[in-house]
Order: sequence, then structure tokens, then C-alpha cells
Amino acid sequence: MRNNNDKYLTLLEQIRWGAKPKCPYCESTNATPYKGERRYHCNTCYTSYSISVGTLFHKTHVSLEKWFLAIRLILNSPEGISVRKLAKEVGVNKNTACYMIERVYKAASEEQELIQKLVNIHRFN
Repeated sequence: MRNNNDKYLTLLEQIRWGAKPKCPYCESTNATPYKGERRYHCNTCYTSYSISVGTLFHKTHVSLEKWFLAIRLILNSPEGISVRKLAKEVGVNKNTACYMIERVYKAASEEQELIQKLVNIHRFN
């Protein structure tokens, strides 16, 4: 499970940052990675951050694999997807599925560039 999540973290880093981590607080690319963690220390504003800060994935315990699947299912359903169907397809409970739908629709308007890149990645996989 961890290796699979690492795969999705790497993919998200590639989509969001390209080659160099960028601090979500001050936009600096002057960062040092923490050993053994997927976190970075900004050497400009002295904060620590991960790839999920400032995205719909921030402060969620749902795996990125499930999030990526949910985004594809939600945005590729022209008539919309029910909470029950999303819960079953992704393997989460109904409350989590409802939360995911809300976050994806909010991100579709507030994080358009990230969502568009995620959707495009799924078209080719």
C-alpha cells in the first residue's frame, strides 16, 4: 500500500511542481527534503510542507489512489455520480464519498489547473 501511495505522491509532485518543490506559503524553491519523509523544509520562510498543502488532498486520510479514482469518476459522469455509487467504486463509506464529491467540485473551480492536469493524466493511463 505504501509503495502505491508513493507512486501517486511522485505523480502529484510531477504534476504540481515539475522538477523542483515549491513552498505553498512563500513560493520559494529553496527547500530541503526531510530524510525518510515526503516533506520539505523551506529555507526562505522556515516552514515545513508536503505536496498536499494547498490542495484538495490536504488534511485527508484517504489515499491518493482513491482520490485520483474519485476525481475521474466524478468529473467523467455527465449526469453526476451518486454518493452511494462513488462510495462503492472507491471503497470508502458514504460520508467520505460525500466529502470527496464536495472537495472535487470545489477544487474544480478553485484549483482548475491542478484538476485539469490530473484529468489529462488519467486520459492517457
